[in-house]
Amino acid sequence: MQWPMRVLGIESSCDETAAAVVDEHGLVSSDVVASQIATHAPYGGVVPELASRAHLENVWHVISQALAEAGGIESIDAIAVTQGPGLVGALLVGLSAGKALAYARGLPLVGVDHLAGHLFAPFLQRDPSKPSPVPELPFVALLASGGHTALYEVHAHDRLTMLGQTRDDAAGEAFDKGAKILGLGYPGGPIVDRLAQHGSAERSSLPRPMLRKGSLEFSFSGLKTAIARHVELHGVPEGQALADLCAAYQGAIVEVLARKAIEACKLTHLPRLVLAGGVAANKGLRARAAALGAEHGVSVFVPPIASCTDNAAMIAYVGARSLAAGKRDDLSLAPYSRAAGLKRGKVVEPRSKA
Repeated sequence: MQWPMRVLGIESSCDETAAAVVDEHGLVSSDVVASQIATHAPYGGVVPELASRAHLENVWHVISQALAEAGGIESIDAIAVTQGPGLVGALLVGLSAGKALAYARGLPLVGVDHLAGHLFAPFLQRDPSKPSPVPELPFVALLASGGHTALYEVHAHDRLTMLGQTRDDAAGEAFDKGAKILGLGYPGGPIVDRLAQHGSAERSSLPRPMLRKGSLEFSFSGLKTAIARHVELHGVPEGQALADLCAAYQGAIVEVLARKAIEACKLTHLPRLVLAGGVAANKGLRARAAALGAEHGVSVFVPPIASCTDNAAMIAYVGARSLAAGKRDDLSLAPYSRAAGLKRGKVVEPRSKA
């Protein structure tokens, strides 16, 4: 095995087919993503069967491109593939491709937890001339995406202690469903974010659910109900009124996320916070977390946009860490649809088998 070790990562947990080559230091040699937004947009959300079919069409194309950009399969030392959580049919496509390639080339194979990938995305180095600052371990992480919203105390890629999570909807889902109610299209989160930049949150009153000191849990279903009720009573606003309502809706979500994340840092006495997952791309969340971090002496680490959304570079990097720690999987590697051990205060260790 060459030094430094270079790993091909494959990601297919939901609606992005991705492949990347990353070394054990986080240096990204290639990162290819095939998006399915156009496929799912008419339905206002991800359709699992269509996602699986699109992965089948795209997986070998993205792998071939990622390998070509990184110097070919001969330069690869191992393969890491997302094992879960995610859509089972979608996961099977990536797992099958990874296992077939590992078997054909005689390369080590390792399954990676998708959530761990997000949590370690800040360690990716996409521009060697401008190294990105990385957090010291351990740190607190807020993972917010379309399917997950939780706070973790992160000690290592395979030692994640959950501090709190959503009781119902994920923050990303709340963004997308709120946008759907307002007729903004899919995916709705970026549209709400863009409109919110031009609005005033003070012109609309929306609840900030579970924003009480001491609780690290979240709930966003009531907020979705509140905006649906607002539209039922007043209709869908236009122009400046629409921007104001988006600012109020985003402001409510962002305030809850940022304040609870800082509270987690204070409770754990860890002055380092990582924002991870697709919602970490939200400009409002980035700004609010940075402001509260500065106020409370917490350093906030946010990956670039390309590392926030689903990508294979984060999978390859966590795979490299796992391989360096001695982990190996065989061809019996199977997917799992739900995150393992999601209970408050329990160490979450990614599973090797379903």
